[in-house]
Amino acid sequence: MKAARGTVAFGAGLVFAIGLGVSGMTQPSKVLGFLDLAGSWDPSLAVVMASALAAHVLAYRWIRGRKAPLLDERFHLPIRKTVDAPLVAGAILFGVGWGLAGYCPGPALVSSAALSSGALIFTAAMIAGMVLYALLDRTPRSER
Repeated sequence: MKAARGTVAFGAGLVFAIGLGVSGMTQPSKVLGFLDLAGSWDPSLAVVMASALAAHVLAYRWIRGRKAPLLDERFHLPIRKTVDAPLVAGAILFGVGWGLAGYCPGPALVSSAALSSGALIFTAAMIAGMVLYALLDRTPRSER
């Protein structure tokens, strides 16, 4: 079952990467064009987001009707329902980074595979931030 999970995860990641490439979301200029409301706004990212949201809503409704996922014993859903300072700070940091660089994690990884220098720098900084957070986080594992 472990091999099947890895194969399915790889396949899902590959489909996601191809979708990012086809939709142009690996191009920072596309993302920055979407965020430029006062300039030459590019609404294509909104279409990509709306399509992803529609697919998620339909899949989530179907999946939640099941007792367990196909390749695991149980669902692993978030248990925390509160909005706290670290969540808000993380969201702000994500948004600022996205607005400055034009990358978020998925497109940055896809573009890093193509050896894009900007994506490689972004990905290195993202990994450094993740490592730093892991070193500084004092939240008990059971609460994450």
